[in-house]
Amino acid sequence: MTHAPTTSAHPQGPDTPDLSAGWGEQRTRLRKDLRRLDVLFFLICTLVGLDTIGSVAAQGPQGLTWMAILALAFFLPYGVLVAELGAAFPVQGGPYVWTRLAFGRLTAGVNQLLYWISNPVWVGGSLCIIALTTWEEFFTPLPGVWKYVAGFVFIWGGALAVVQSVRIGKWVPIAGAVARVVLLGFFLVSVVVYAVRNGVHALPAGGFTPTYAGFVALVPVLIFNYVGFELPSSAAEEMRNPRRDIPLSIFRSGLAALVLYGGPILGILFVLPGERIGSLGGFIDACKAVFTVYGGSIAADGTVTLTGFGSVCGGIAAAGLIVGLLTSGVTWAMGAHRAQAVACADGAGPAWLGRISAKHGTPVRVNLLSAVLASALFVTALNLTGGDGEKYFAAGLGLTICTTFISYVITFPSLAVLRRKHPDVPRPYAVPGGLLGARLISGLATAFVAFTVVVLIWPGFGVGWFGTGGNPADSLPQSFAGQRAAYTLSQVVPLVLFVAIGLGFYAAGARTRREEG
Repeated sequence: MTHAPTTSAHPQGPDTPDLSAGWGEQRTRLRKDLRRLDVLFFLICTLVGLDTIGSVAAQGPQGLTWMAILALAFFLPYGVLVAELGAAFPVQGGPYVWTRLAFGRLTAGVNQLLYWISNPVWVGGSLCIIALTTWEEFFTPLPGVWKYVAGFVFIWGGALAVVQSVRIGKWVPIAGAVARVVLLGFFLVSVVVYAVRNGVHALPAGGFTPTYAGFVALVPVLIFNYVGFELPSSAAEEMRNPRRDIPLSIFRSGLAALVLYGGPILGILFVLPGERIGSLGGFIDACKAVFTVYGGSIAADGTVTLTGFGSVCGGIAAAGLIVGLLTSGVTWAMGAHRAQAVACADGAGPAWLGRISAKHGTPVRVNLLSAVLASALFVTALNLTGGDGEKYFAAGLGLTICTTFISYVITFPSLAVLRRKHPDVPRPYAVPGGLLGARLISGLATAFVAFTVVVLIWPGFGVGWFGTGGNPADSLPQSFAGQRAAYTLSQVVPLVLFVAIGLGFYAAGARTRREEG
């Protein structure tokens, strides 16, 4: 029998809904070491992912147009939605707790499994392949077994960072945020120097005109660039003042993300010919091209050779990019793993996964399980794609976004539902417009992520309909050209498996639920 969460006097106050006694026992091991600036760095590291910059630039100037449109139509509503939920319900577990309160433990448990498992898919998928590609582009090839060794170092290095206490672990997102600002800032300065010396590619005004085919191709990666606001709420009880710090950090990091994304994408478009911008290597190739101003040359066929100081700059930038990728995975893991541990302790998963380490104050068992899954997915995907990096990247990134966004389809409506079910909970920040405003914001954010799920599973959905131009087949990732069935299966089969695992996790939590009574 599932019981609604009750309210009790725990660290966040008497008006905050509590969870089961099982989580109450683990709560005592948490440590309040996150300050407002730490939360800001956490969000910058979360929002500014370096793995999708090339994917946006590959769609040409209209990528910037759709970026601006979605900033208003999705990013802003999503930000205010999470700001209210995070400030009103500052409980460890964040998104799991919101959906638990709104829709019950079974729905929240399966939903949380999807949210959590997307992290090892991402780390073992697109993050790992970009890190390996960057290493090979700037340092040395990784033949045979060395590619596997490098992948395991990347995955398990991140796992070691996630295991650490929040006092130590918070330095990972801080380092990641600094690496992003320095890397992207240096890239933009180099673009200016490159433009002064060599000129830039003209961007025709017509290229900025938004099209439906462009929207379908861009909406998954653009919205994926814009998500992550809810992650600090998963560690709400490790913050000094979550009711104040969560809304403020959301708005500040949102502005920073827009600048840190838009500038590099524009720089890539100025530097590289449109036909040479690839989803996987766009940012890497642009870095190599602009760094020739410090030493190097570009051959007639587009081959870039870095020499002297240019080679040094390329190596430093490559290291910064790899650090940025690693810290993206680590920061998302810090939030998603904590929420999964709360779900397991609450009876929506195996109780042994809900344990918080007395030494570190973190869910060590969930962290290690995620690293094992990421390693298995890395090996499996590398073998299934025959080492084809572009195909591996496209399938891994698509599955990551799809899995995450299916969970958002359940989480985002929680705003309107909790306004109705818990109207008396204090809301230091509230979405304007009362219940109607909450419903509009919830509906708008949910509609975007639901549409994204559809176009990820069936690329080109709606292209050519109602007089729109384009061919649906052109929306498939280039590495899956003419292979729609293979691409769709790469998304649907894992998703069905993940839902089955979520149901299995819920069944494994039966004992915890019985003990709760």
